[in-house]
Amino acid sequence: MKKTTQKAALSPELLPRHLGIIMDGNGRWAKKRGLPRSIGHKVGAAVFKKIARYCSNIGIPYLTVYAFSTENWTRPPEEVGALMALFKQYLQVSLRDFRDDDIKVNFIGDMTRFAPTLQRLIFETADVCKDRKGMVLNIAMNYGGRAELVRAARSMAAKAAAGTLRPEEITEDTISQELYTAGQPDPDLILRPSGEHRLSNFLLWQSAYTEFLSMNVLWPDFTTDDLDNALNEYAHRSRRFGGI
Repeated sequence: MKKTTQKAALSPELLPRHLGIIMDGNGRWAKKRGLPRSIGHKVGAAVFKKIARYCSNIGIPYLTVYAFSTENWTRPPEEVGALMALFKQYLQVSLRDFRDDDIKVNFIGDMTRFAPTLQRLIFETADVCKDRKGMVLNIAMNYGGRAELVRAARSMAAKAAAGTLRPEEITEDTISQELYTAGQPDPDLILRPSGEHRLSNFLLWQSAYTEFLSMNVLWPDFTTDDLDNALNEYAHRSRRFGGI
């Protein structure tokens, strides 16, 4: 992608209302340097904090980041354990140091599989910032797009069985209201650092007409300049949503 010095933040009307980021490449970044994969995740977490604050500062209303998928449990136990410890540390630091950030944090995914201590930190973090009016930050943890759709289908099936939902009342809007992102706009742009060209089970329903951009930079090396370049490219795309 051609580099540019134009700052996307100078044209807020051209920014995506909802940006999704698949934070990919931590393990490869560490391997290239002969380091444990856990170090890559730690550096990636610091990049996440910087990019999230930057998105808030330039006026992006919604940001969803893919932190841990339903498939990530199949990784080596030591790597999963290191990720859980990193999540716990990050949330503890956030509760202590980021109370003045006007960012509303949501956690999307099935939180029940996490350890009770991590679940308590997740719920406490969400509760502390529930009344904030700034950017909405969705952190996808133990999240999978297919699992999200199964959850929505089960909810609608239960309502149908209870007689509160008729089959003819099931519409695209009805399904959207059963998703973790209910009430939020669908993502306008999804970025995937690391050069991969797939969604990897991320926001499958919501991304039907989302612009997608793969970037040849590993997540720990991702900078605000990289984001500006991506947002500038997005601003020059023509979105037709199936029309002419």
